[in-house]
Amino acid sequence: MSADLTELDDPGLLAAHSAGDPDAFGVLFTRHRDRLWAVALRTTGNPEDAADALQEALISAFKRAGDFRGDAQVTTWLHRIVVNASLDRLRRNKVRAAQPLPDDLEDHAIRGAVLGTSEPADDPAESSVRSEQRTAVLAALARLPDEQRAALVLVDMEGYPVEEVSRMLDCPTGTVKSRCARGRHRLAGILEEMGVTGTATGTTASDQGTTTIEGGAR
Repeated sequence: MSADLTELDDPGLLAAHSAGDPDAFGVLFTRHRDRLWAVALRTTGNPEDAADALQEALISAFKRAGDFRGDAQVTTWLHRIVVNASLDRLRRNKVRAAQPLPDDLEDHAIRGAVLGTSEPADDPAESSVRSEQRTAVLAALARLPDEQRAALVLVDMEGYPVEEVSRMLDCPTGTVKSRCARGRHRLAGILEEMGVTGTATGTTASDQGTTTIEGGAR
């Protein structure tokens, strides 16, 4: 692999790949794989489905690189493909997606997540409570409609601005906000049914996409 590849920005890597460089796409994927994996995993709710969806998405991106026109960031383009592949996987596998989430799901996802970089609680008891809340939130998230789940994963758990998520999901910003609002409302109801307290599903700055689901990704 040419050392110069690591110095290229994302559009440069994609252009090099389209021009026939055999290593450029691998460098691009390595640069963003953690967050792409986190999105796929939290959207599908299943490590095996996430792995399949991510593989399908990367094959698609590899083949369609020449179609990229630069009207969005490369990361936005990649996330759009990963989210679509994840939602397709859910639609094809509804029964499996409805099964309980594995206990270690967030351990797989947290490495690539924005909110996963928060410092852990010093108090072991507090850490235990947060872990239980996180598991409950993820289980509740899995019960949301696919489109609402994808919006909440990208906005609330991954911390992307609403405007960028609208490009990822290829829908108006108002639709993203609506899906998030409905998803948060439904999520709060599910958590209440589960007897979970101490979580927050309201907005803090929804126009900027900085809302967090406490207990969900920390």
